[in-house]
Amino acid sequence: MTETAPDSDEGLAPSARPSARWRVGLGAAIVLAVLGVGVAVVAGILHSGGGLETVAAATPSGGSAITPAPTTPPPSVIVHVLGQVTAPGVYELPPGSRIIDAVGAAAGFAAAADQGALNLAAPLSDGEQIYVPKPGEQPPPAASTGAGAAPAPQSGGGAAAAGAKVDLNTATLEQLETLPRVGPALGQRILDWRAQNGRFATVDDLKNVTGIGDKTFADLKDLVSAG
Repeated sequence: MTETAPDSDEGLAPSARPSARWRVGLGAAIVLAVLGVGVAVVAGILHSGGGLETVAAATPSGGSAITPAPTTPPPSVIVHVLGQVTAPGVYELPPGSRIIDAVGAAAGFAAAADQGALNLAAPLSDGEQIYVPKPGEQPPPAASTGAGAAPAPQSGGGAAAAGAKVDLNTATLEQLETLPRVGPALGQRILDWRAQNGRFATVDDLKNVTGIGDKTFADLKDLVSAG
């Protein structure tokens, strides 16, 4: 009777059976291959990430933005307001101010002011003199009414620079102050002398005003008249 070969491996010699070690080694190789691929991917990410980190380090962050250099504010303008205003004087105004702002700084027009004699919308310039006249009165040559730039005073004084003379018999205190060496005190003494004596008969009468010596008279004689 012929024996039938067994279907299982039980009858095989140990050398003919599939090796358990071989099966374990194949699984380990697959695991190692997968790990190797993963390591390569991680290394690539780290490599590219390092480049991004370098770029990020060179770029200012939102918390350390470059602060722009501070800008210098425009300078203010200083003007001298005279004539028929409530409070004549020197005033400092913001840049871009106009003649109406200068009049406002001087507390507004006086009752006798000829408001139509000035261009109230004209812009101011630093060092400008604004004169508000009475009706029919001519502003001193060195003053501005907004019709154009005021004449630049020369060493001989504002009146001489404009080619006009200040009439000693009609001049206001503000007009007298446009003359060289004449301030508020000396200008008032000229007015007081005129009030006491009626009028200046000649320019030489200026020598009779207290405080006007030979040098001051020499500076004034060609700039005034006794009309």
